[in-house]
This record gives sequence, structure tokens and C-alpha cells, in this order.
Amino acid sequence: MRSAVTACWAMLSPWMFLAHTASAQDASEAVVVTDAPKQVRAVRISVPPVIDGNLNDPVWEQAEVITDFHQTRPGNGTPTSERTEVYVLYDDDALYIGARMFDSEPDRIAAPVIRHGQGMPSDDRLVVILDPFNAGRAGYRFETNLNAARHDSLYTSPTSFSLDWNTIWDVAANVDGNAWVAEIEIPFKSIPFDPAIENWGFNFGRAIRRRGEEMAWVSRNRTYNPTVMGQITELEGLSAGAGLDIVPSLAVNRRRVYGPQGESEVNWEPSLDAFYRLTPSLNAALTVNTDFSATEVDNRQVNLSRFSLFFPEKRDFFLNDSDLFQFGNISGMAGGNNATSGGSRENARPFFSRRIGLSQTGAPVDINYGGRISGRVGRWNIGTLAIRQDEFGAVDASDLFVARVSANVLEDSAIGFIYTDGDPASNIDNSVAGVDFRYINNQLAQGRTFEADAWYQQSDTPGLHGDDVAWGFGLRMPNSTGWRSRMGFKEVQRNFNPAMGYVNRSNIRDLTADVGYTHFFTGGGLLQSAFAGIDAQRIEVIDGGLQTQVLTYRLLELETNSRDSMEVSVIDNREVVQRPFTIYSSPDRQVSIAPGDYSFTEQEIEVSTGGQRQLAGSVAYLTGDFYNGERDNIRASLSWNQSSNFVLSTSFDWNNISLPQGDFITRLTSVSTQVAFSSTLYWINLVQYDNLSEEIGINTRLQWIPRAGQEGFIVLNYNVQDYDKNNRFEALSSDLSVKFRYTIRF
Repeated sequence: MRSAVTACWAMLSPWMFLAHTASAQDASEAVVVTDAPKQVRAVRISVPPVIDGNLNDPVWEQAEVITDFHQTRPGNGTPTSERTEVYVLYDDDALYIGARMFDSEPDRIAAPVIRHGQGMPSDDRLVVILDPFNAGRAGYRFETNLNAARHDSLYTSPTSFSLDWNTIWDVAANVDGNAWVAEIEIPFKSIPFDPAIENWGFNFGRAIRRRGEEMAWVSRNRTYNPTVMGQITELEGLSAGAGLDIVPSLAVNRRRVYGPQGESEVNWEPSLDAFYRLTPSLNAALTVNTDFSATEVDNRQVNLSRFSLFFPEKRDFFLNDSDLFQFGNISGMAGGNNATSGGSRENARPFFSRRIGLSQTGAPVDINYGGRISGRVGRWNIGTLAIRQDEFGAVDASDLFVARVSANVLEDSAIGFIYTDGDPASNIDNSVAGVDFRYINNQLAQGRTFEADAWYQQSDTPGLHGDDVAWGFGLRMPNSTGWRSRMGFKEVQRNFNPAMGYVNRSNIRDLTADVGYTHFFTGGGLLQSAFAGIDAQRIEVIDGGLQTQVLTYRLLELETNSRDSMEVSVIDNREVVQRPFTIYSSPDRQVSIAPGDYSFTEQEIEVSTGGQRQLAGSVAYLTGDFYNGERDNIRASLSWNQSSNFVLSTSFDWNNISLPQGDFITRLTSVSTQVAFSSTLYWINLVQYDNLSEEIGINTRLQWIPRAGQEGFIVLNYNVQDYDKNNRFEALSSDLSVKFRYTIRF
């Protein structure tokens, strides 16, 4: 480990020194926005407004109006280019938010997202953040656009949020003259709260994408989050009802496998989910005969390494409250470090929910029933999960258990514990226990933040004795302007085996570090920001010797005020291969990387346009050495945001690799369409192809959402494959599902 630390410190210490010495100069140039609490009084009403995207209900005239927004980008605390008005009302059952966002060019309002549940990185959007416990540690984030698409997320810490959380709320939007209007209803049944707390943390953000403009009601250091909030006051007499949601669903699935030994089966799958609020902030959930037939398919990836890839969780049952099961901030220790891969960033997670209900080949495994208790009690954050998984293949039915508990300490920090028991993929017992500590200081001068993490875990598997520990730590200065820096270290021992977790490399020590500087331009010219930095990763084998080293020199990254961008980088790689691995396979040949010490350098340039444009896209070209040969890589994407009713997207990833042991080409292509027949009926298609498997996967779904909490699906997955790669495709499998679920609230 000492050699790894010494190497990376030698690489980055000049940057770290500059970061500390220049931070004061950078801070003096910034316009500092005070975080002194702003307040707005929520007005109680007896008759709720009609959520129709028009603020013509008389009740809105009773509300206080919020207008004191300021820029966070490109300016920092400067006046906004357009006026924004926000109104807040409430009754026993819900919080109502109205917003009128003036725009001198309403025909240029960007709204490429037309489906619920998608992020809005390129939309003119309204953001609402709520902290019902007014603790400045966590909160709920709601976003919408001119299409009234709903996107919600949950802050897992004061500075990061999970996009996977979702709840029931309603929104309508409309263009009203020279402004677009949004009307939002957030039922109190949909978010935990304490009736004794009358003042909630509260904030707003707005984006005008064609100008690269972000604005907020309260901000600090160009950001806003649960630690940077105003307040809504006088929330009294709120009702959460009985706190019970019953969600029955029925799915009809027809699965067919083609070929000489083909088979077909039809199944009726009734299932039931129930959610009960034990306390204002502690929830219990029950699932019976859980059905995942409507889950979206994974995006395909091409693997040119000798380590496994990482695919994120997409199933709703496991996504809800998933933040409470996060441990050690393992995923975020190297987040944003371009020298690392997704698999290495996630390596050593003690709990990864995709291990449950899926076989090692990705085939679904029945979940008979399960329960979850999750939420917050005072300073305690609790996540427990118990699952009964059905038998499959040679694996017996298994009982799986996860418990995650953490306590809030200091101002914004936490200390926690995790325990898992069971192995969903074998008949061998397995357990993991771990502790972690997260330190966050948001009170540094000039609105800066310092974060640190430390964690330790140990697995217990019969037959594996000793060397079964993983541990790590991380330090971060995640500043949005000026200097930022970060480093992380983790050791994963040879026999560390989290059966319900994720490990793609073991017997290694992994050191990551990065440092960079962001400059914001003033004066309203073409450019908004420029960034330069260096990212590094060094992975050593515990027994001795280097495994992987990557240095990414991010020479220049420019972004314009219209959100077009350009990036130029150089990547130095070193891979020490101990055992040969196959990098390409076809029916007539294989190309393998032989053992050896490989050093190679690649150069990359990427240009992209702002996603708010009707025609938006990006293209990247990477070229250079690759192991003992050469590689050219082209990645491109294109989206046609034709209207609020139709979006067409395509992407392409092409590698031309020349090695002494053989040349080959990889191609990965996808095409997707989204058709919105109305605000409640969508037709989504995704076609993916890669020439390594020579398989075409077709996913088409008709999704009907008459209102939040009610959904109907018709989903078809159809796969064809060119078995012998002779350009003749044959049907491989098909899976047709019809499903409807309905939420009953008490």
C-alpha cells in the first residue's frame, strides 16, 4: 500500500498544494450568497385549487408570493434574466405549490422529457426541495417541466440524492402568455413528516437551459440542498391519514423459448404490496409473490476488460428507500473520477439488491414474500429487509436478511452498522457485518464543504478462513467552483465474499485521487465555465505487484452558456495481466490478451450540444495504443426532440482494435422512441444490438398512467440471434406481459 500511496501522492501533490494556496484567491473573486434563513408563510385554505396548470383559482390570491430568486449559474447571486413567482398553500391533506415562470421567448422553452420518472438535465424545469423535519440533513426533491412530467428523488445526504426514490404526487403545466405555469399537489400521505414540526425546510430552483441559467431562492457556493434552505412556516393540523397503502397488481406473462427444444408457458401472477407508516417517519412494507415483469431492460455494455461490469438496480420494490441501505459511501468515493470504471467504483458493496430475485445469468427468480421496515426515528436511520426467495436450479429456497442502522452525530455526520445474512445464489451460508462513519462539514468559509468516510466490513463463509475483510476511507472537497479535490482508498482481501453484495476484484488495494479547477466566466459572453484537472487510479495486488494504473489528464473542458461543450483528455494506462483472458470470441476464432505488463496511452476529444435543442447529440473520438496493439473508438448519440409527443434517440459505440494476435471490431447500437399519445398514455421502444453476442433485443412497452399510483403496462421483450454469425438471425425468445397495479390509500 505504501508504494501506491507514494506514487499517487507524487502525481497529485503539486495539484493539492495549488488547491490549498489558491482557494482563498478564488473565493475572493466569487459573489457570495448568504444562507441567512428566508421564510414564507404557508396559507391554509378550505377549498383546494384545481390542478390544471392555470393559476386562476381564487385561492391562489391568498398566498404570499416569492419573487426574490437569484442566479447560481452563470452568475453567482446576480439577478435573474426572467422573473419567477412562487405561491404556497396547504390544507389538511396536501401542500400546493404554484409557480409562474416568465419567459420573453415562450416558444423556446425546452421540454425534451415527456415521460414520468426521468431526470431532466436538459429541460427548463422547476425544482422543489422539502425537508419536513427541518433538520438540514435530508429532504425530498420534486422536478417538473412544461410537459408536466414528474421526477422525484430523495437526498441520501446533505450533498447527494438518489434518483431511484419515487412517491405519489400530481402536477399540471401550461403556457400562459409570456410565462409557463406549473401547479403541484404533494399529498402529506406521500412524505414522512412530524405533525409537531410547523416549520419545514423549503427551497426552489429553476433552469432556463438555452441560456445555461440556473436560479434558486436560497443558495451557497452555486448550490442548494437540504443544508441550504429557506423555510415555510405555520404548517398546522396536517393529516397523514391512516398511513396505509395497499397496492394489488395482476400480471399475465407469456414466455416462449424458440428452437428445437423450445417451450412456451403462460402464467397468471397476482401480487400484493402493502405499506404502513408505523410512525410519522418509519415505514413498514410487505410484498407477496412479487412481480417484476414490467421492469425496464438493462442497457447493453461491451466489456473490453477482464473484470465484470456493473448494472444498476431498476426494480421499484428495491429502489424505494434504497438510500437507507447505502453503506460507507462506497459508490461515491470515486464518483466523477474519469480514471475509474463503474465496476471498480462499486467494488466491495456489502449489499446490492440485484443479487436477490435474479440468477447469475440474469434470469428472474421468484420471490415468495418479503418485508421491509425503513425510515427514521429521532437521530436513527433504519433499513431492514427480509426476503423469502424461491428455489431455482440446484439452489434451495432461501431466507435473506439485511439490516442497516445509522445514527446522526455532530452537525451533519453519521455512524452506522450493516449486517447481511444468506446467499441467494448457493446453498452455502454467508453473512457480512460492517461499520462506517461519514463526516460532513458544510460550514467552511466561502460556503465550501469537506466530507470524509471510513468503513470496515468482514464476511463469514464456510470453507473460507482468514483474509475476509474489506475496508476503506475517502476524503473530498466537492466544490462547484474553484478548486476541488478528492481521494479514496479501499482494500478488498482475497476471501471477502459478500453473497448479497458486489465484488468485481478481490485481493487488491485500490487508491483513487483527483484534483481540478473550475472557472466561471463573467460578462455574458459565449463561455460559461472551463475545467481542467487530473484523475488517477492505482490498483495493486495485496500479495505484491501492480494490477491496474490509469492517469486521466483532463486538459480542457469547456461549456458554453447554451450548454454546448467540448472535452479534451489524455489517458495513460498500465495493465499487468497475470492470466490470459479472452477479449473477443466468434465461432471461428478467439482473441486473447497474454500475460504481461502493458503500458499504453490514448487521446480523446468529445463534443456535445445542449440537450435542450430539438436536435441534440454528442460525438467522441478516442485513439491510441491498446495493450500490445492499437484502438480507434467512436461513440456518438443523437436525439430528435420533435415535440412533446415524440422523441427519437440513437447511440453508437464502435471499436476497431488491431492486435498482433488478431484484429476485430465491436459494435453496440441502440435506437429508442418515445411516443406520448397524451399525458397519461405512452409508447416506448428500445432496440439494442451488439456484434459480440450477435443478438438483437427488442423491448416495446405501452404504459398507461391514469394518475400517480395507478399504472398499466403491456410489455414485449423479443430477442433474435445470429448463432453462427452468418448474417441470418433466428428467434431466440419472447416474453409478453400485461400488468396493472392500483394504489389504494387510507
